[in-house]
Amino acid sequence: MKILVTGAAGFVGYHLAQRLLSQGQEVCGIDNLNDYYDVNLKKARLEQLQPHSKFTFQHLDLSDRTAISQLFQDQNFDRVVHLAAQAGVRYSLQNPHAYADSNLMGFINILEGCRHSKIEHLVFASSSSVYGNNTKVPFAVTDNVDRPISLYAATKKANELMAHSYSHLYDLPITGLRFFTVYGPWGRPDMAYFKFVKAIAENKPIDVYNFGKMQRDFTYIDDVIEGVVRVTEKPPQSSDRDNTAPYKIYNIGNNSPVELLTFIEVIEKAMGKTAIKNMLPMQPGDVPSTYADVDDLMADVGFKPSTPIEQGIHQFVEWYREYYGGAGDS
Repeated sequence: MKILVTGAAGFVGYHLAQRLLSQGQEVCGIDNLNDYYDVNLKKARLEQLQPHSKFTFQHLDLSDRTAISQLFQDQNFDRVVHLAAQAGVRYSLQNPHAYADSNLMGFINILEGCRHSKIEHLVFASSSSVYGNNTKVPFAVTDNVDRPISLYAATKKANELMAHSYSHLYDLPITGLRFFTVYGPWGRPDMAYFKFVKAIAENKPIDVYNFGKMQRDFTYIDDVIEGVVRVTEKPPQSSDRDNTAPYKIYNIGNNSPVELLTFIEVIEKAMGKTAIKNMLPMQPGDVPSTYADVDDLMADVGFKPSTPIEQGIHQFVEWYREYYGGAGDS
């Protein structure tokens, strides 16, 4: 099995590539190694993957139509897991064009490659941000998601619509995954938990938005990867009876939202240090709560995330101290 993993130097992409390689799969990874966050961390992830004989890497930008088209022509991929994207809600207020280039143009290039190569299954990353200010909880894939409150969320919703049209038009099996606040070792430095650990380690204050009155469905990376792998192995089927395309959307979340202040307490306990909290109002584009309904995931692939935050944060802090040379020791 030959699998293309886009965003292979990214957080989820790196972990997925590791998992697939451990299963004996052949993995081709691509990434543009942009400087949205520390490029050295991305390169360090790649260094973990390079020793695998079945791993190849190409430095490519999704928005380069010619290069992506050539990639699909040169390689005979069986499946594609598309994780590369311009991430971040707040950054989308500062640099909107990056989201159009990567998340819209880049995605259409991937869809075209999959269509012409007759890929047996395309799995792509969506986001819990598509739910916007949804007040019905838990968030279900059947909920209306037509009112995104950030450009990032809008591009992810657009991805879902684009994917459905390709699935319908070309009978292309496609599955979208709405990830809920993924965290863990080798994570993204722009994420709140990473910033919290770094600041606490350096005895600096942490910014706590909405005065801590937020909830997030924190989902540990190993659970996310288990869900991705199981879904990838089960392409959706079309139905002539219902006139439905071979297309599915799943939530991948812990199904257990945690108050932000409780989350910070767990980090403090793992680090043996108390945070200096800078309480601030809600940021534009942020949502007060996320909460994943994972009934469909459980019904279709027999799995639901379950790693408690105490365990997940402990694993992250251990990795952080090792990677940064003991930083954060109490």
